[in-house]
Amino acid sequence: METIYLRDDFIKLGQALKAAGCVESGVDAKFAIQDGLVKVNGEVDERRGRKLYEGDIVEFEGHKIKVCKG
Repeated sequence: METIYLRDDFIKLGQALKAAGCVESGVDAKFAIQDGLVKVNGEVDERRGRKLYEGDIVEFEGHKIKVCKG
């Protein structure tokens, strides 16, 4: 499981996918999210601007990303 650390109170879903290296660009993140390929805490979320907080788990193409406080 990949871990990303927050610098602020939250990170947006599209930014988290980029930070974890799951996508190469914001455009790639946008399409993956819009196509329903990304889950947050076990549920599909199609909002690129979804705010992620400490403890959230993101799943995409077999990758799991845990959001932790930095």
